Amino acid sequence: MGKKYGLPEHQFPTMVIGSLPRPQWVRDVISERALGQISETEADRLLAPAVLFAIRMQEKAGLDYVSDGEWRRENYVSVFADRANGFTRSNSPGLHSTHVTSRVSTRRPIACEDAAFLRENTKGRILVPLPSPFTVGRHLWHPELSRSAYPDRDSFVMDCADILREEVISLARLGVDAIQIDEPWQAWLSNPELYHLNTPAEIEAGVELAIRTVNQVIDGLDEVFISVHLCHSHGVAADRSPDESVLMEAVHRIHAHRFAMEFNSPASGGFDKLAQFPADKILGVGVIDPTSPEAEGVETVLERAQQAMQFVAPERIVLNPDCGFATSAHSPRNLDTAYKKLKVMCEAAEELRHRS
Repeated sequence: MGKKYGLPEHQFPTMVIGSLPRPQWVRDVISERALGQISETEADRLLAPAVLFAIRMQEKAGLDYVSDGEWRRENYVSVFADRANGFTRSNSPGLHSTHVTSRVSTRRPIACEDAAFLRENTKGRILVPLPSPFTVGRHLWHPELSRSAYPDRDSFVMDCADILREEVISLARLGVDAIQIDEPWQAWLSNPELYHLNTPAEIEAGVELAIRTVNQVIDGLDEVFISVHLCHSHGVAADRSPDESVLMEAVHRIHAHRFAMEFNSPASGGFDKLAQFPADKILGVGVIDPTSPEAEGVETVLERAQQAMQFVAPERIVLNPDCGFATSAHSPRNLDTAYKKLKVMCEAAEELRHRS
């Protein structure tokens, strides 16, 4: 499996999830662009050297796959609205300030321009994240503001899937080594009481739509290494364990090659769910908590990896953080701490190879 998709020859390759904490001046540029105070062209000019810095930081940490830190994105969802037609935003930036108000169409590539810069500026393997159609629908369709364009969320999600599929095809042509679909809602649907979700019937319909539209994006693209990132909400204490059958149904039915999963949050339900992990998939095991203020020790990362290996063979394990380090441009997390965490993860991966 690894040779087919260009994974490294060594075991325990390391990946980011995508985002890195941003310096304040980078956050300012993104906010000014979102508010229309500077143009997209000027923002891109200012951000290019910052993105290059983010790439070099990941290379220095020792990662097998690097991203651009998502430093050009306001957040992992609104990048879709920023680069497609059909959306209206309010005056204040934020995850929920943008909504679809007319039929969507492509204005500029969602991720290809950023991916081309990344590809040109590293000799290593690259990973490019995209939001899932269902996640875009959950955040950017509004029951009052969006109905004139899309009478229901499902029809909007289906149109988003068509646009994202074309983006995946274009990313593959650029030589992107791994394309990641961010699908947090599958994990959230597994714990409806924690996330104040809807009725059982609506949850079941959401699970079905999310699975179907991710497959709509990726089906038939057999030579493209596809990863799906499933995460819960870090920092939320769960009073009860999630229904893992919901999450594992997605893992079995989504036609991706790798699933990056969270294990260090109380909301994640822990490692036991891996007893149901499919034998033909690669596991991206979350061994780093991106929200904790201190870097983990190598032994902590080793212990987490070893817990996963009770259920999944070592040759099918990739190490990654639970989630991105900055799902929003406004995240105040520390860049030096992120670097230390990624470096520790890479050192632990090397130790695991020596022990194998």
